Amino acid sequence: MEPPAAAAPQVETDDQIALLSKPRKKGGNSDLASAAFNIVNSIIGSGLIGLPYSMKEAGFPLGVLLLFVVAYITGYSIILLIKGGNLSSTTTYQELVRKTYGRAGYIILSTLQFLYPFIAMISYNIITGDTLTKVFQRIPGDDSCNGHLKCIGNCTSSVGLDNVLTDRHFIILLTTIIFTLPLSLYQDIAKLGKISLISLILTIVILIIVMVRTVTFSPQVPKSENAWTFARSNAIQAIGVMSFAFICNHNSFLIYGSLEEPTLKNWSQVTHVSVSLAVVISVVFAACGYMTFTGYTEGDIFENYCRDDNLATFGRFCYGVTVILTFPLECFVTREVIANVFFHGNLSTVFHIVVTVVIVAVATGVSLVYDCLGIVLELNGVLSATPLVFIIPSACYLRLSKERWNHSDNLISGLILALGVLVMAVGFVMTVLHPQECSHGKEMFYCFPSNVSVHNSTLPP
Repeated sequence: MEPPAAAAPQVETDDQIALLSKPRKKGGNSDLASAAFNIVNSIIGSGLIGLPYSMKEAGFPLGVLLLFVVAYITGYSIILLIKGGNLSSTTTYQELVRKTYGRAGYIILSTLQFLYPFIAMISYNIITGDTLTKVFQRIPGDDSCNGHLKCIGNCTSSVGLDNVLTDRHFIILLTTIIFTLPLSLYQDIAKLGKISLISLILTIVILIIVMVRTVTFSPQVPKSENAWTFARSNAIQAIGVMSFAFICNHNSFLIYGSLEEPTLKNWSQVTHVSVSLAVVISVVFAACGYMTFTGYTEGDIFENYCRDDNLATFGRFCYGVTVILTFPLECFVTREVIANVFFHGNLSTVFHIVVTVVIVAVATGVSLVYDCLGIVLELNGVLSATPLVFIIPSACYLRLSKERWNHSDNLISGLILALGVLVMAVGFVMTVLHPQECSHGKEMFYCFPSNVSVHNSTLPP
């Protein structure tokens, strides 16, 4: 029998042999394109809508630079995860952390890995309800909120008398029963590949709409003072928002395992293509959104557009559909965490259905009660997304790596780890002291041209 090393003489170290070989787990049914669509869809979820706000928080020039940095760290960290999985012969994020840091690390990771996508599911439902109700308010004959004066306050809480489709509770329940629950019941994540492609196409449409409105609508919006300041004091909070937008680490193993040939080479290809596409979309979206509204940019960019803007209304519809199609990806992760913690990784068909229904029902119930999760989403970014993106993948790889301390992977991992700890600590303090305000349902002052000059003379920019 030939020695194992003879089969691959071109590989220089044992680590590289482990990384380039196929994992023991059999591959799935996804080709590289489907896996890439799933990653892009996972990244471009509810967080995309808050990226213009992160430009306002960080300062526009610094915000763009930080967005590229967060994207690079995201791509690097999900490759580190798979490297760590291959080095430790593990096939899930939880198994990797358990083998690396024991039961304590496993419990911490499981908690974070459950909370992040679960809270994201709640935010998806809230965004769906708020976004689609504004769409249906534009239906001819529905006067429940078409009058501008009726929309200065929180209008969405009082609609539904004339048209049930303008009731956010009804919309959330309807979309859950018809779309998100059936899609979440899939057992194979590869089946979501085509759905993710549809979501990506709709995202491109939204991007085009935002770009068009930058040209056609921004002249109507007064520019705030110091709109182009290089850096602002809330840059750390902005990193939290960006981390929330870009995180896909929690479902990386799921998507990696779905590849027909799950090798590090294929995974690196998928990662580079999908993260690059996601960062291009994100930078253009964030830049156009911020350039349109500057200092008036809201956490949900569609809150900035006027209700009688039909093009923006179509954008809201596309975004609502995109969020609905992204919801199942997060449900897959929450279900896998529960399966690993309580069912040793195996769910029978009956328990698969029961667990899925319970997860979706609880997320829907919370989203029906709460209609504004501004501070919760920021905290989710710094306390859940930051450890999952920055800290844990780097810490696991550093623990498992057999390379010298000055190897590039070790140095970069150490830098990312330190940055993650800083963002998590400082971001938490700043989020508590200066939480994101919620302008839920408020019609912006510049939607009333006669009031623009009055607003500028009485309110600071």
